[in-house]
Amino acid sequence: MSWNTKLTKLLSIDYPIIQGAMAYISDGVLAAAMNHAGCAGVIGSGGFSADEVRDSIRTAKDILGNGKCYGVNLMLQAPNVDDVAQVICDEKVPFVTIGAGNPLPWFEPLHHAGIKCIPVVPNAKLAKRVQDAGADAIIVEGMEAGGHDGKVTLMALLENILPDIEIPLVAAGGIVDGRGVAASLIMGASGVQMGTRFLLAEECHLLHPNAKQAIINANDTDSVVCGFTTGDSVRGLRNKFSDKYLQEEYSGAPLSTLTALSRGTNRKGAIEGDTENGFILAGMSLTHLTKIQPVQEIVEDIVSETERCLANASRVI
Repeated sequence: MSWNTKLTKLLSIDYPIIQGAMAYISDGVLAAAMNHAGCAGVIGSGGFSADEVRDSIRTAKDILGNGKCYGVNLMLQAPNVDDVAQVICDEKVPFVTIGAGNPLPWFEPLHHAGIKCIPVVPNAKLAKRVQDAGADAIIVEGMEAGGHDGKVTLMALLENILPDIEIPLVAAGGIVDGRGVAASLIMGASGVQMGTRFLLAEECHLLHPNAKQAIINANDTDSVVCGFTTGDSVRGLRNKFSDKYLQEEYSGAPLSTLTALSRGTNRKGAIEGDTENGFILAGMSLTHLTKIQPVQEIVEDIVSETERCLANASRVI
């Protein structure tokens, strides 16, 4: 059974779930598994060369065939953003998520190539602006999200943004199960983006087993933000690195010291499996992430729980 929201119609998917792009981790194998499960997978470009992004796109195409839904994340701060964008256009990717910069200049060339544009927005002003500029949908991401995050909670963002938006709105940040999906849909979102939950997917094969185990072992107090005072905050799991970074950050260390301290820690944690000196990026909702499962099984669990929550919602009135 498929659901009927603005997002499912836009992307021709069964369930309104987008898998969040994760640097070094989200490849064509994971994106294809998401689509097989009725959702939208996203290939991350962070940490990948343009050729590696192309290879991931073609892997997804080989697995899925033509006409299937998957996306690529265009990270605007990446030094190879122009090359990645050209690959996206050449390969006729169905949609892109766009973050870490001003998405507006990218709408025209991407739309010209027949690609749907879904920017990530951190506030109501930008949400209205990208809607007026022709965005096909928006992702509203709260500070609960793993990786680079904002400074406003998802609940407050939805309260501020939803009344003024007509295009599909995707809620993101701290959503890992059907309760979060149901809550987002009831508020008026057209779907959700989930990253951390799919780190524990079997098809998320690029993530080191040590990092997966660190997520399984984590509890609700293990989520920390590094770089909040610098304006470039990143959320992940507390460890030796984060303790050192936060000590330096709140002792007034210069930005150059903090940058040197954090350089390469994402790759070190995710790919090399150094869970003490690397940084495992993950969102705030950690307590019930307890096992590794196939994507299909994860999605089935989320969908069934969402349906139960929505069916029970009327009982409170």
